[in-house]
Amino acid sequence: MNDYVIGIDIGTGSTKGILADTTGSVVAEARRMHETSFPRPGYAEHDADTVWWADVISICQEFAGRLDGHRLAGLTISGIGPVFLPADENGRPLRPAILYGVDTRSALEIQDLSDQLGRDNILQVCGNNLTSQSTGPKVLWLRRNEPDIWARTRMYFMAHTYCVYHLTGAYVLDHLAASMCDPLYSPFTHDWVPGWLEQIAPGLTMPELKWSNEVAGHLTADAAALTGLPEGTPVGVGSVDAFVEALSVGVSDPGQCMLMYGSTMVAVNISDHAMIGPDLWSCSGLLEGTTNLSGGMSTTGSLTTWVKDLTGGDYAALTQEAATARPGSNGLICLPYFSGERSPIADPDARGLLCGLTLTHGRAEIYRSALEATGYGSRHLLETMRDAGCDARSYVAVGGGTTGGLWPQIMSDIIGITQQIPRVTIGAAYGDALLAAMAADQADTGTRWNEIDREVAPNPANKELYDECFLVYRGLYSATANYMHALANLQV
Repeated sequence: MNDYVIGIDIGTGSTKGILADTTGSVVAEARRMHETSFPRPGYAEHDADTVWWADVISICQEFAGRLDGHRLAGLTISGIGPVFLPADENGRPLRPAILYGVDTRSALEIQDLSDQLGRDNILQVCGNNLTSQSTGPKVLWLRRNEPDIWARTRMYFMAHTYCVYHLTGAYVLDHLAASMCDPLYSPFTHDWVPGWLEQIAPGLTMPELKWSNEVAGHLTADAAALTGLPEGTPVGVGSVDAFVEALSVGVSDPGQCMLMYGSTMVAVNISDHAMIGPDLWSCSGLLEGTTNLSGGMSTTGSLTTWVKDLTGGDYAALTQEAATARPGSNGLICLPYFSGERSPIADPDARGLLCGLTLTHGRAEIYRSALEATGYGSRHLLETMRDAGCDARSYVAVGGGTTGGLWPQIMSDIIGITQQIPRVTIGAAYGDALLAAMAADQADTGTRWNEIDREVAPNPANKELYDECFLVYRGLYSATANYMHALANLQV
């Protein structure tokens, strides 16, 4: 009888759980919806206890009743990242967590740190420029704007490490997540940057660094009583969700690239050496001996949700209508910068745009233009990654957006790549379960649980049109950026 493992992923809008055996067969799935708070434009927050911890407890309790006599070999958690949750010496949150790059409040701190430390210095040490994705500027924002909270801050957490701490008492952070804490960590040395750490976060106790497939600690008696899981169960270190999702579909070898269709679009290219990627994310890998060059758009699936809610449609109907619209949405181009943009323009004050509207356009074209905007943005991102030295030889697409045929086909047509769709597209929670098996010594770094189910090849008939539209897409930002910034200054 195979042992069981649990994987849990804390996302922007929901938490997902997987109960699987150590061969990768899924036994049960669970999901908990939750809310993200947007207290003002540019701010995005989660309450650590009512969102992260409550979801993890609930899912663990559900799975505790499904063990059916099987031994639980391990548990691993991933989550959105990088996020910044300040906590006191007992690990209690002092305010809601400041989320990843969709939270753009630290624009001034990005500028100030870039000037003080030197952009070239930061790039050489961290592999990245400072952007809204970087944790360091958000630490400085807290010091400047909420000094009373900073004075009580002794620890900091991300979504997965907060839950690991309360399950095990271990204060740890994986190397990959740490490498998104620019400019506090270097993927070239796999360690903190001492001088900058003391300058930006004086007095803050840093977590122990480990690789994502290592054991962080073991389930305490209190956590066991709360979750219903066996005391002493090994708990893995875990990591940031997008990268664990790459592992879930077998993307862990140099030359492989994952495209994640979610609330945001993320591309992860695996390498065996750290690279310098201005306005990208140069990161240590999940597993020792690997690195990543990656990037992400700010608004993709959340943009389709916005169109759905605005027009009163549903996804199935909108997709069917969009499939009848002409490629290029009959001359309608959408800039998807509704929450600013992360990679590669790194502009928190960018704003959304629909260009080319006429009275003949309907919601079919508007919805299709939102899907195509993801394709244009992803093409821009992948071309930037290629220019930085990425050698992507295969592309694996994951996420809810891959389940229908239209969105992946639009992506392949615009980018000009063949995408492989895996058999299991559950998401990062499945990768967490694999990491749990690794931490429990019931799988190794070469273990693959997933297989490719189908491929989506580009339609050559659409190449010329989409090439032309992409040129328009690229030109629209530079032509309108000043106006976007002016409007952003008027928004409250």
